[in-house]
Amino acid sequence: MMLELEKKDYAVALPLLDQMKINTLFARAVLEGQAAGSVYTDNVQNPRSFYVVHPYGMSLVFGDDGSEDFNRSLRHYITNQSGGRHSPEWLQGDPAGGWAPLIDSIRNSHNTLLDTEGESPALPDKRRIDRQTRVNFTFNREVYLKAKEQFFREDAVIIEMTGELFSAQSGAVIPRYFWRDEEHFLASGIGYTLLWEGENASTAFAAYRTEDQLEIGIESAAAYRGQHFAFSVCSALIDYCLEHGLEPVWGCRLENEASYKLAQKLGFQPSLMIPYYRLAE
Repeated sequence: MMLELEKKDYAVALPLLDQMKINTLFARAVLEGQAAGSVYTDNVQNPRSFYVVHPYGMSLVFGDDGSEDFNRSLRHYITNQSGGRHSPEWLQGDPAGGWAPLIDSIRNSHNTLLDTEGESPALPDKRRIDRQTRVNFTFNREVYLKAKEQFFREDAVIIEMTGELFSAQSGAVIPRYFWRDEEHFLASGIGYTLLWEGENASTAFAAYRTEDQLEIGIESAAAYRGQHFAFSVCSALIDYCLEHGLEPVWGCRLENEASYKLAQKLGFQPSLMIPYYRLAE
């Protein structure tokens, strides 16, 4: 079964997480207490399999993929048999294990069952399990610096994020989804907001941060897209990383064309692509 771990025991999952070769910062944020979340395992006394859920709607399964009880519970969870999931959740599996074949098998049988029952034409897409692609990137400083000379908006006003700006942020990707509260963000995070004619046009912030890495979150108001504002405000955060010895990190869905293109313009080069599953609701 998938058994919930107590928060005091989250650290037991970190050694296995450290062995993974993909971007796992969102899971680390949960395990280290930066963000709220839930952690499930196969055995609370001798845990070998882990499922980490971030409140933003991202999850990661890793560790031993051979527990039949755990995998049976995982099937129930992924297909939402209890009906308890009412918001999107995106799942990644450690590519070093057998998680992708297992999840693909669950996905195929679940979606085939819906088709067989003849319900699919009338069903909203959220009832199905969708497979997309998650992209990991490697940052190229030289590419970034060259692009900055071309695209950075010198005429824009960029300010460091304050508590007031933290609380006022709206949109799909905003700091309060990634930090416990305003005080926590101001003490451990960093962000910048680009103002245009007094309006909040674009914001880049630390979605996750470790001693040597910082993953970038970005949100732009619809009216200000396509004007290099996102590039410029991300530049401020990347410059902060470079000044403080942090590796800037970017991750997105391949299908998110705007984020994928912006990443490459900023010097992030695709290095790994793995399956990314939107679970059934």
